[in-house]
Amino acid sequence: MTITIYGIKACDTCRKALKEIEGSVLHDVRDAPLSEARLKIFHDMFGEKLLNMRSTTWRGLSGEDRQIAPIQLLLAHPTLMKRPIIASHDHTTIGWDAAAKAVWL
Repeated sequence: MTITIYGIKACDTCRKALKEIEGSVLHDVRDAPLSEARLKIFHDMFGEKLLNMRSTTWRGLSGEDRQIAPIQLLLAHPTLMKRPIIASHDHTTIGWDAAAKAVWL
């Protein structure tokens, strides 16, 4: 079973998840941005949780930019995505907290 961690290689949380989940692979959204279709799937699953509103990128956006639809915003700024999103054919989780660890470990 392939487990894909969507995030960025410079993210400590993504690196921790990658290290702890045996056989997982990292899909760096900065190097290979997600498609609009994939972002729509994740948005349907997680809603507004998909946007990391505590990030430096978010804080740097203008009020006008913050009103852009979430999927369009993520297409323009992939690092705004809450990380990591961890997915296999059976499960998809967001973040690396106790609930996510219970699914993957």
